[in-house]
This record gives sequence, structure tokens and C-alpha cells, in this order.
Amino acid sequence: MSSRKRLGVLALARPTFDVPYAEEVAAAAMATLAGLDAELVGDATLLFDAESTETALEQFADVDLDALLLLQVSFTDSSMTEAIGARFDAPIIIWSFPEARVGGRLRLNSFCGLNLAAYALIKAGNDFDYVHRTADDVGAVSDIERLLAGPIGQEPSRRRRPKETSTAAHEAAAGVVAELAGTKIGVIGDHPVGFEPCGYEPDTLAAVTGVVVERKELEDLFGAASATPIEIVSATRERSVERLGNLDDLDQEALNKSLSLYGGLQTLIAEGGWAGVATRCWPECFTEYGGAACSPQSMLIDDGIPGTCEADVYGNVTALLLQHVAGEPSFVADLVEMDTDGDTGVLWHCGLAPIHMAPDDGSATGTIHSNRKLPLLNEFALRPGQVTLCRLSQAGNVTAMVIGGGTMLDEPLAFSGTAGVVEFDRPAPEVVATIAREGLEHHFGIVYGDYREELEALAAAWDIPVIDL
Repeated sequence: MSSRKRLGVLALARPTFDVPYAEEVAAAAMATLAGLDAELVGDATLLFDAESTETALEQFADVDLDALLLLQVSFTDSSMTEAIGARFDAPIIIWSFPEARVGGRLRLNSFCGLNLAAYALIKAGNDFDYVHRTADDVGAVSDIERLLAGPIGQEPSRRRRPKETSTAAHEAAAGVVAELAGTKIGVIGDHPVGFEPCGYEPDTLAAVTGVVVERKELEDLFGAASATPIEIVSATRERSVERLGNLDDLDQEALNKSLSLYGGLQTLIAEGGWAGVATRCWPECFTEYGGAACSPQSMLIDDGIPGTCEADVYGNVTALLLQHVAGEPSFVADLVEMDTDGDTGVLWHCGLAPIHMAPDDGSATGTIHSNRKLPLLNEFALRPGQVTLCRLSQAGNVTAMVIGGGTMLDEPLAFSGTAGVVEFDRPAPEVVATIAREGLEHHFGIVYGDYREELEALAAAWDIPVIDL
């Protein structure tokens, strides 16, 4: 009887990304896997939805797998991975792929797909591990063989108790605790399917932070936006031109729709007395209303009212606590690309970083969404400087404070939208391991300066553990 391991293979992708390129990456990965000392069951056919995934899973019905390898070829939400994890007892390995920082469209966004999948699998208790290498890197073969030698997914948690801090940090944290107690934020709509890190338990959030959440529907936002007076839309356009330059080349009808979303958000914020707002920004802002919520939320952030995408409530609280700690706006972003050799990563979001974080050189411009093709988004590379990274986390079903640091480098724009290249204070492979094996959320808060000690003190005040990013 053969002692070779049997490995199931599936390739996951999303059609709104660069499908021809994704097909090339999947094919290259399968060619690399030919060097693996294992029996492979499956192929590199891209699976875009639950139906195609369910059909592909049928090939494993009567096969005893030692592990299931998911090629995270492009970004996907976690819904397909969750379904796979619930159906199979075999441990799961996810292979994500680095992406060239060429300044244009984010073609794959594979690492963020790994991030979402890891959150779901760890939260569900699945045995899981990962590989992060280019598709033609033969090092992936030795990584996978090492994981197959097992056991997969048996690492201890990296959570720890908060460190002792200075009196000044303790006093700063006490001020944040007082500021947040009884604070109300808004959430508009449901988070997208498969974006479980954006979910929240209101009682748990209130018990830890004192923050209360009020819910509105997207219809409330669209109604308020449609009622925005034309003079407010015109004033918002003038502000945008001051920030981003000439906007005449953009779709003017869609631009006005986008600008009116700022007015609609302002109306709901004023009515609710909200200190921040988490909005289900896509797809409906594009597909139903006709404009992007990106630049409108950026303006809110510069106004001192954090706006976060994808109805991410804990992300909004993270932005709010960072704003209180630092006394200036913060930005909640995806970590979309990791260079584990160069110890850098790219923090990115479609186009909502506050102008406060742009270089003072007039480089910020207005643009359209790379996938949805509608305005208005900010576009610039984040200015260089020391940064603190943070996330109020629910990873692994435990409330914790994720704390990290690094330096935003003076680098060209890595991907279209708003993005910055960060050199972490810890080796990048350790950062990746923490994100994947702790199953952290895919959104991280960023603020300029070093506020790690204050965040340690805040975690102590809330009596929650710390995870070092």
C-alpha cells in the first residue's frame, strides 16, 4: 500500500478581479505542485461561486484525503471556504500568492482572501495552515510537504496579558475609556456575505468598550442622499476639487451621486448623534444608488467622524479609539500584499484614506473604483512616517487588542486607490503567521506616531488580552 499523502486541490477566485491573470497563476501553481511527493486529486479550474464549488467537491466524495489544498488565486469572501470546512474533516491548507506592486489595479488581492478565510476557519475550529509564495516558487513544495507531515493547525495562541505601562499611558487610556463610554455609532446595512470579521455582538461590544450601535438601512442612506440640497452637493464638490484637483473628466452624474452620499451620511450622523459610522458601501452604493461612498467617507474621517467600509463595526470602533489616542484621523485598511523577504506589506483600501494622510505635494487625485468603474475615490500613496497598527479583534471568539508598529515608506503608489507600503517592526513572516494562525480580521487601523504603550494600557483597562502584530 502506498504511503504517499493524498491531497485534494481546489482553486478559488472572484470574477471581478483579473480572471485571465488568475488562470495563469492557477496553472503555474499546478505545474509547481507536480514536484510534490503526494497524490493530487483536483485541478486548477477557477471556482467562482457556491454552485461550482459544490460540483467540484463531489470528486472527493469517496476519497480519503490527508488534507485539502485551496489555491487562493484571487480575493474571495469566506463563504465558500466556510462551506468546505464544514463539510470535510481533513485539515485545510491555503496557498496565497504575492502580487507585483505596479501602481495599477489590484489584480488578485489573494492575501486578503487568505486573511478572510483564516478568520472563518479559526473561528469555526477547523484545522488549518497556509503557504504564501509565488505560483512558480518551488519552495511551496517543501512548505506543503512539511505541513502534510503534520499535525496541521496545532499551534498555541499568541494572545498575552497587557504589559505594565507608564503613568502617562495609563492616564491616556483612562481618557479614551471615558470618551468611549456611552458613545453611539451607526451601522448602515448588513456586512457583505462572507465578511464575517465585520459582524458584531452589540452586548459584548458595549460590555467591553461602552460603545452603543444604532442600525439604519441602506434605504435610509439613499433617501437622505437623494434629499441633499444641490447647494450642499456643489459645496462638497468644491471641497473635493480643493483636495483632489480637477474632477471634470469623471462621470458627472455618478460624481454627483457620490457627493450626495456625503450629505446623506451627514444627515444620518446628525440625526443619530453618531461619533462614527460603518456603512455597507458595496455593491449597492454602486449598483443601486450609482456612486461610490469612498471619498464621502474620507471627508467624514477628516471631519473627525470615522467612516468605515463593509459595515465593519469593530473596525469603526478601532478607528474611533485610535483617533482618541492620537488626536488625529485614522484609516482602516486591508493588508493586501506581503513581501516576506523584504519585510514590507501594502495597506490599501479602494480610496477612502483621509487627505490628512496624503503627502503635502498635491499628488492626491480623484479617480474611479477599479472594479466598479464609478467615482469618487481618493488616490494617493500614504505619506512616509512612523505608524501604529491596531485592531479591536474578535478573532477566535475572544475579544483582544491587536497592536503593531512600523514605518510607512516613501514609496510610489503600490495599487490604485489609497495605499501605503509599511515596513513592519517585526519580521514580515511573523506578521503573516500571526494573521493567519490567529485568524485575525482583514481590516487594520492605522495612525501616524507610536501609540503602542497607550494601546497596551487601554487593553489593560478593558481587561482584554493583546496580540502582537
